[in-house]
Amino acid sequence: MNDQVLAFETDCHLFQECGFPAPSVWSFIFDPIFSVGPIEFNKAMLLALIGTVAILSFFWAAFARPKVVPGKLQMVAEAGYDFVRRGVAREIMGKKGEPYVPLLVSLFFFVWVMNLWAVVPLAQFPVTSAIAFPAGLAVVVWVTYMTVTFKTNGFVGGLRNLCVPSGLPKGIYVILTPIEFISNVFLRPFTMAVRLFANMFAGHLLLLLFIIGTWYTLGTVVGTFYSITSFALALVLTVFEMFIQALQAYVFVVLTATYLSQALEEAH
Repeated sequence: MNDQVLAFETDCHLFQECGFPAPSVWSFIFDPIFSVGPIEFNKAMLLALIGTVAILSFFWAAFARPKVVPGKLQMVAEAGYDFVRRGVAREIMGKKGEPYVPLLVSLFFFVWVMNLWAVVPLAQFPVTSAIAFPAGLAVVVWVTYMTVTFKTNGFVGGLRNLCVPSGLPKGIYVILTPIEFISNVFLRPFTMAVRLFANMFAGHLLLLLFIIGTWYTLGTVVGTFYSITSFALALVLTVFEMFIQALQAYVFVVLTATYLSQALEEAH
């Protein structure tokens, strides 16, 4: 029998001749919990589903029977909606952004809740640290961006909007046009997805390191001191991560609004 203590065993502690159970693939890839027909639901998918139902239920309960003098739930929902409407849509897009407020509000709250799962007990996993979810959201934004661009400007005008900035010397367009095309058509959705994914992935990894470290260093007087220190840092990082979660949701909708604002500009 192999005497080596496996890294993921829960009885592994410091000074017990076993390695630190560092976060690895098992921290981000989960086995299916159940399946519905051909669709298998793992932890990330289940959290995304629960989060979606929670968001829809919250806004339905808040606005199903709106009152002139809002109750507490309606007041909170209106404050969240108004924050995105005034702080993002109007600030970046002006009056043209009004039709896109529901999209921006949906994106903000969906991304925020998916991020927030990282600090919810028992869940403790940010859904957006699985690249498929940020990639899917980026595709939604990209399709909307392309649709609005060509709907507003037509095919030729849309291409000019994407590739030909106005007011520059003609000679520079030989170099600038392909760069703008690659940047606007391909790099924008890629960077949106990677920015959200990388921040949530790194944050979750840091939290795991200190939480696992808290357990791993228990068992001796010296180890207990390390454990308390690690736990304190985990608490500090949790608060910091909550700020980053909200910030990343805000950045995502700001970028979306910026791209849509550019799409609504008439090509020169």
